[in-house]
Amino acid sequence: MLVRVKAWVDPLVVMILAVLAVGLLWPATSAFADLLETVRTVAIVVLFGLYGARMPTQEVVRGLRNWRLQGSMLAATFVVFPVLGLAAQLLPDPVLAPELRSGVLYLSLLPSTVQASVVFTSVARGDVAGAITGATISNVAGVVLTPALVALTLGATSGGLHGDAVRSVLLQVLLPFVVGQVLERWTGAWLRARRRLTQVTDRVVILLVAYTSVSQAQTSGAWDHVTLAALVVLVAVCAVLLAVMLTLTWWAGGRLGLDRGARIALLMCGSKKSLATGLPMAAVLFAPVVAATVALPVIVFHQIQLATCAVVARRLGGVR
Repeated sequence: MLVRVKAWVDPLVVMILAVLAVGLLWPATSAFADLLETVRTVAIVVLFGLYGARMPTQEVVRGLRNWRLQGSMLAATFVVFPVLGLAAQLLPDPVLAPELRSGVLYLSLLPSTVQASVVFTSVARGDVAGAITGATISNVAGVVLTPALVALTLGATSGGLHGDAVRSVLLQVLLPFVVGQVLERWTGAWLRARRRLTQVTDRVVILLVAYTSVSQAQTSGAWDHVTLAALVVLVAVCAVLLAVMLTLTWWAGGRLGLDRGARIALLMCGSKKSLATGLPMAAVLFAPVVAATVALPVIVFHQIQLATCAVVARRLGGVR
């Protein structure tokens, strides 16, 4: 089976950058801004409902059987990565602004991405079944763990969380996901057979969140402090985070005695962070002005992980 990987440019990132430019040049104001806020909330509810409705519950159960692989993936995603995110908070303000440091920490608390992890595992001739279950479990756990970790870390340090963040997560993220899982026995097969529908929904919600966030940030002046130099530093920090996670997950897979296929699955799933989950969840967890800045490291890291892991996957796939 041939899998095409676009190594250097992700179309979704291009669309996000285009939407960000539109938001900077033509931000929404007044009644239109209020309408977009309502539409965004409804779209987020639909998105997480679809996540629950299309995720096969039996895959999660099967994945739990390989406890070494799944446990190491969860540890990489929700323990090791957050530790690195906390370490990045030690950077001084002249190197990386506090708002961007908070964004890096938020990035480190997100679940793994599903599609890229599975595709790159396939290209590298790794354990695709393990990657599917691991990435799925990561996203299921992330619905609860990411908001909890954000409240534990950023809630205490940055003041960026809404006062109603817990209620928003319950109503906009967790409840729709649970309802979707209840309906999965009737809707799952239909949705999985129509991947195009769910992919379009993902992208529409992400672009909507990106536009509303940058629009509100532009009207409030929240991005005025983000200079070209700050962006270069952010790219460097994200690249270092990815390099460290790739090194640690590959090394840990060997120490745990995983076979080559499982090591590749751990490498690809444990080093990734989900843009599709990160942007909508930021809109729920943070005030709009804060969400715009917090989202920037997520966007930057996403592009770096695609470009880097495409190269890594092809090299591993050439080794028999």
